[in-house]
Amino acid sequence: MKRKTLIVLIFAGFLASFTQAQQVWTLEQCINHALTNNLQLKQQLLLVESVKADLLQSKVDLLPGITGNASHAYNYGQTIDRYTNQFATSKVQSNNFYLQSGVTLFNGFQKLNLIKQNQLNLLASEQDADKYMNDMSINIATFYLQVLFYKELVQIRGNQLDITRQQKQRMQKMVDAGSIAAGDLFTIEAQLAGEESALVSAENDLEISLLTLSQLLDLPSTDGFDIVVPALSVENEPEITGSPDQVYTYAREHMPEIKAAEFRLQSSERQLARAKGTYYPSLALSGSWGTGYSGASQIIDQQTPINPIIGYALNPAGENYEVYTYAYNYTYKTKAWSDQIKDNNNQTIGLYLTIPILNGWQTRTMVKKARLSVESSRLDLELQQMMLRKTIQQAWSDARASYKNYGASTKKQDATREAFRYAEQKFNVGVMNSVDYNNAKKDMTNAESEVLQSKFDYIFKTTVLDFYIGKPLSLNN
Repeated sequence: MKRKTLIVLIFAGFLASFTQAQQVWTLEQCINHALTNNLQLKQQLLLVESVKADLLQSKVDLLPGITGNASHAYNYGQTIDRYTNQFATSKVQSNNFYLQSGVTLFNGFQKLNLIKQNQLNLLASEQDADKYMNDMSINIATFYLQVLFYKELVQIRGNQLDITRQQKQRMQKMVDAGSIAAGDLFTIEAQLAGEESALVSAENDLEISLLTLSQLLDLPSTDGFDIVVPALSVENEPEITGSPDQVYTYAREHMPEIKAAEFRLQSSERQLARAKGTYYPSLALSGSWGTGYSGASQIIDQQTPINPIIGYALNPAGENYEVYTYAYNYTYKTKAWSDQIKDNNNQTIGLYLTIPILNGWQTRTMVKKARLSVESSRLDLELQQMMLRKTIQQAWSDARASYKNYGASTKKQDATREAFRYAEQKFNVGVMNSVDYNNAKKDMTNAESEVLQSKFDYIFKTTVLDFYIGKPLSLNN
């Protein structure tokens, strides 16, 4: 039975690995997987939890603090007992119990400002996590499009190689028939070797880009990893509408890096308020309760009267008689533990005012540094806004340039294809030499590469611009 169970588990694990290896991933699946499993993102989220703990602690610090202690001890040798205030020379057992509580009534609103500061820090850390997810998503989209680019490039190079192979076969027959010189065949063979090398290079680039994308997803195995090839076309795409300022206006209100910088600016302002709060006096309320027990505390257990003679006196008759005084013999015992705990009970309550007078210029230095931190946070916000504006302006400009390049390169591609078709016909009937034929083919190859490059550049830039105006990253039209 155990052997059957083990076989089933091994088969299930193999099937799960096989399924993962054979899965063809969409862009959305890649992004979702990375956001769910990325270890660095999990670390970022742990930082958020740490800031949450700081916020909770700052709120709890408003509550009164309570401390208590208890002790049980034995003293040997001479000492002054704290409850009898007398010397004790024998072994003395003692117990002490103490509770103390205190609460800050006023300290320049430092604790309240700390709570608000931690709330802002939490919001900033959450925005940092969102920024990390955005960067990861864009990074995955970049390499996803890179894989698609190389897939199309491999296909183009393969088609070009097929054309050259067919042409080589025709020329071989013509050389065998004596129609053309062998030199033309050598030229085609050199062209064929170059195109085979270009195809291998494109295939290697495709393999590397697939590996890079799979590593971004932190997949346990990259064997069999592949992506979905969506129908990407810019033929019917309208030219970019709007302006960089319109995109920036929306992004400035919604991008997490801007929000995080704004929250940190507000947090530094709260830090400045906390620093100024140290100028004010602080007022605290404190109370305590204590009691104890001492083995040196003695009480009378028994008293026995005695009548000792202290002298003699004469009575009126002149006779001696004895004079007595009343006295007692005492026996002692240790006072009961419960009675001592009750009798030694004491409580205190008090208000404590602390007034800062001079502390070595520390408060002024702290306030000055807090002001500098506010200015630094304000500059960081402006820097983040400037970087966002530049990124959007560059993406918008690149997208327009790519769209124009795509239109121009498409026309060039159509022209070079037609020119190559005409050159191929002339070459097949012996009117054009192999050098001119290869030049026409190279022109067509370069035009196809330009179209492919401008196409994917346009798709990527417009995808980024869509992302900045709140659209999810997707390649579906």
